[in-house]
Amino acid sequence: MAGRHQGSAAVPKVPDVNPWFWTVKILTTAMGEAVSDFLVKEYNPYLAVLGGFIVFAVAITWQFRVPDYRTWPYWTAVAMVAVFGTMVADAMHVGLGVPYKVSVTLFAVALAVVLFTWYRVEGTLSIHSIVTPRREIFYWLTVCCTFALGTATGDLTATTLHLGYFTSGVLFTLAIIVPLVAWRLGVNPVLTFWVAYILTRPIGASFADFCGMPKTSGGLGIGHGPVSLVTIVLVVACIAYLARTGKDHPKVAADTRYQYAVRQG
Repeated sequence: MAGRHQGSAAVPKVPDVNPWFWTVKILTTAMGEAVSDFLVKEYNPYLAVLGGFIVFAVAITWQFRVPDYRTWPYWTAVAMVAVFGTMVADAMHVGLGVPYKVSVTLFAVALAVVLFTWYRVEGTLSIHSIVTPRREIFYWLTVCCTFALGTATGDLTATTLHLGYFTSGVLFTLAIIVPLVAWRLGVNPVLTFWVAYILTRPIGASFADFCGMPKTSGGLGIGHGPVSLVTIVLVVACIAYLARTGKDHPKVAADTRYQYAVRQG
């Protein structure tokens, strides 16, 4: 794997955004939902959340300690954000009794604050500019907020608005086409990326819940355990494939705006 610097230009510490990126991202969201539900419902929920936090902390520390982009640390961190982020969002509703409408609003405000601060400090929200530790901190704060927001939004549509898990999954799948089309039509790529990134969370989570939830709750009744196992296997297989082939390795952007951002970093 190439180092963090390729020649004289900095290489971002995030993967290349391609179909593999979106595939693994959605799989991790499904896995995070299923694993979180399984652990919290099958074991002591307080110990499950504590364990989730510990593994999340180890994973994110691993990601920050590596000097350049590496497949296993990055996607392990994303996977654990998915698991622990789901636990946090669910704990607010189940443990603290916070309505999903309120939690969606709180997470949306938190995301807006992080993005606003990131832009004011760095002058860019592009993931292609993640070439310094400070930008990496902003990036992962944003990722955490998008996971929590997406989880709460998916639960809001499925339960509070009574759309059900399958309908919610279809709804968000259709919704993600909007930023894709907008990007193709020339709309700001940074804006369309983050909109799509947020929407991947309720897509994966909704379909995972549809498979895992009992039939009485609108699911297929497969169970969270089997869904967790299948999604973990799929995520690990994809990460292993990317680590072996390097199809996720970031590239140095050629446009002058990115080069300017790198020089300013």
